[in-house]
Amino acid sequence: MPRALITHNCEVRVFLPLYRCIPEKYKTNMTYRGSFMMDLCSDGRQFYVGIMETVMDGVVYDFIDNREFFDWGNPYTGLWEDIPKYCYFDKAVLAALNFLEWTPDVVHCHDWQAALVPLYLRTRFDTTPVGAARCILTIHNLRFQGICGIEHLKYWTGLPDFLFDYPVLKQNDDEANMFKGGLAYADRVTTVSATYAEEIQTSFYGEGLNGHLWYHRAKLSGIVNGIDVDLWNPKTDKLLTAPYDAGDVLTQKKLNKTALQTRVGLDIDENKYVIGLVSRLTDQKGLDLINAIFSEILDPNTQVVILGTGDPRYEGAFRYYESVNKGTVCAYIKYDEALAHQIYAGADALLVPSLFEPCGLTQLIAMRYGTVPIVRETGGLKDTVLPYNVLDNTGNGFTFDRYEADLLLDAINRSKDVFENDRSHWDEMVLRDMAKDVSWEQSARQYLALYEELSDLA
Repeated sequence: MPRALITHNCEVRVFLPLYRCIPEKYKTNMTYRGSFMMDLCSDGRQFYVGIMETVMDGVVYDFIDNREFFDWGNPYTGLWEDIPKYCYFDKAVLAALNFLEWTPDVVHCHDWQAALVPLYLRTRFDTTPVGAARCILTIHNLRFQGICGIEHLKYWTGLPDFLFDYPVLKQNDDEANMFKGGLAYADRVTTVSATYAEEIQTSFYGEGLNGHLWYHRAKLSGIVNGIDVDLWNPKTDKLLTAPYDAGDVLTQKKLNKTALQTRVGLDIDENKYVIGLVSRLTDQKGLDLINAIFSEILDPNTQVVILGTGDPRYEGAFRYYESVNKGTVCAYIKYDEALAHQIYAGADALLVPSLFEPCGLTQLIAMRYGTVPIVRETGGLKDTVLPYNVLDNTGNGFTFDRYEADLLLDAINRSKDVFENDRSHWDEMVLRDMAKDVSWEQSARQYLALYEELSDLA
């Protein structure tokens, strides 16, 4: 999104921790912008804040450097370690903006890791230059909230006691919730699809914060994500056997299908119906539904290829299905970027039957590659996939509503019927998918309108 925003004359800076795992090729292009000491904890304990900067595609990236917090482990280690890490980061970003003498109109924060920024902005930084900025907090996945002991958070933030009450940070008698506090103090709250914005105000999707979000509903809205259409471009994708665009997709996609079948050990037949699954193997992704009907999905004309890692029970189940269906099923239980691209290009359809899906990217990538999505009508899946209507030949995918295995099987069977018995309409759907704008452009326009509205209110 930052790259899309700068095409609209926005000045954009992105702040990130200087994680140790960032590849060295990026670190060598960073410039030291300065450093200072910052008080953080309730006892006045101070920490070093370094600022390293680089520019890519016109966007300025500032990295907060502190080896004590960011020079070990993975970006997300464990909640006990992560709470101090992001308390430090949230305050350090605002302090760095003042240090750089760069005051934004809007500070846009993402998920619980940045949820303390609105609270710091309106308390510790309220009378500083950055205190003039408005603040947006975006929910990418409400399941993760930054919940910890109240005293633990009080110590590491140094925030005033009045914030640790039920309307803001207090979760229960003993715990505080960073996301809850940020949602209360942000000027606007967005999430990554309009449907998810409605869903999280209900008990099923609200992860315990549905009442809090309903209370703040006047400032809550949804804007669907986009994808990087330069990275995900079948015409220039060097990982494909046969690059293509809408002009030659109907012929070139068959070549990619054959290459995919060859690579993963499926029987080679360009007329087979190949269903792909590229996913984390977790409950959220609807894999229990797939597991319940897997044997019914298979028939002499259908093949399934699975790519992903996650819950051992799903890894084991998919390995078993491969072992008893050699040539028909491939379960590739590891991360493989090249294979992901090849599945998007070589499969005919992509399964995304999620229990919940704030936005979803795989269905957007699939459409970009002319692969028809089969999705459950939830979150961003509902907002981006229009169900196929056989009567007027409209829609760009196959959908089902209730979270039931039989309904998923019905959606798959409907897709098979069109693929096998009405290929001309299937091909038209492929072309509609490729014509759909899945870039960041529309999202950037909507966010820009929101930024301008907030700036006018300042």
